[in-house]
Amino acid sequence: MSEVLILPGLFGSGEGHWQHHWLEDQPGSRCVAQDDWDRPNLEAWLPRLEGALEEAGEAYLVAHSLGCLLAARLAGRSAARRVKGALLVAPCDLQDTEILHPGHITFGGMPTAPLPFPSIVVGSMNDAYMTVDRLSLFGRLWNAETRNIGLAGHINVASGFGRWRSGYRLLEALKTQARGRRPAVSMLPAFAV
Repeated sequence: MSEVLILPGLFGSGEGHWQHHWLEDQPGSRCVAQDDWDRPNLEAWLPRLEGALEEAGEAYLVAHSLGCLLAARLAGRSAARRVKGALLVAPCDLQDTEILHPGHITFGGMPTAPLPFPSIVVGSMNDAYMTVDRLSLFGRLWNAETRNIGLAGHINVASGFGRWRSGYRLLEALKTQARGRRPAVSMLPAFAV
């Protein structure tokens, strides 16, 4: 069984968040932590993800919000070959996130390179962190299957997503999509300047 690496967003996935439940419910899952969930820094967090992938050998990524951008930063990096697939839920747009939480994140520009592993991007029509148009754009740029689940906000506790059992079905769909597929690692730039 492949490990599942959980990548929370800004402020982490605390008590009640679906990722918190998944850590309890999914055997072989663990969170890729960072030093300060209130002030995430790409340069500190990305090496931890790469180390966790190295340790796991191969893993699925289950990311929320800013964690989706962390996963997308693997494009063009050697650690990407260890990702069997990525479920990217409610990715945030850095421009919107910086307006909503000024001075909290150090992540550079939005990643734009195609992902070299199977990916499903899940978003909603009324997410304050990314418009539906931008969701579609980044789904295409990342070469990911995009699923709009309607009026679901940021797909977090505040928008009514606790355990989120239907998310498990999305992970199973990703695993089915990934079976037998081992694409080459893309060496395209991993972010927009």
